[in-house]
Amino acid sequence: MTAIAVEDRNVKTAEYLELLRSLASEMEKAIHAIAHNALPDLEESVASQQIMSNRLLVLAVEISPSLKSHSAVSPASVDPPAFVDEDMIHQVQTAGDTLQRLNRRYAALLQHSSRSVALMASLFSSYKGQIKEASGPGLNHQTWSCRM
Repeated sequence: MTAIAVEDRNVKTAEYLELLRSLASEMEKAIHAIAHNALPDLEESVASQQIMSNRLLVLAVEISPSLKSHSAVSPASVDPPAFVDEDMIHQVQTAGDTLQRLNRRYAALLQHSSRSVALMASLFSSYKGQIKEASGPGLNHQTWSCRM
């Protein structure tokens, strides 16, 4: 692997790491938006997450072959630090683990929120607002109201 290829891979790995951290931050924002019923913030965060996820996918495809080719090379024949920055790989793994934990929390929150919305929809769809009023001239002036 040439020095240019190593440098390119290191730059892409650093970008990958930064995107993992940014994605985790966006997921935290989305969780906060859900908790505070802030739909515009949630929509903005989801859009950002999609962009970051797409870029992460591209970078993963670009970085993966160079790391696989490094593992196929005999460690005795190559100076490992020139190919793999062990600290960077550790940071990527740590960020990935953090992102996976956060993703599980996010998924659980979305599932719980979806169930809550379904229950509310079911509750309100069963009540159609039709109240049978007693007949008579003075009785038709009563009203029912519901505040949400």
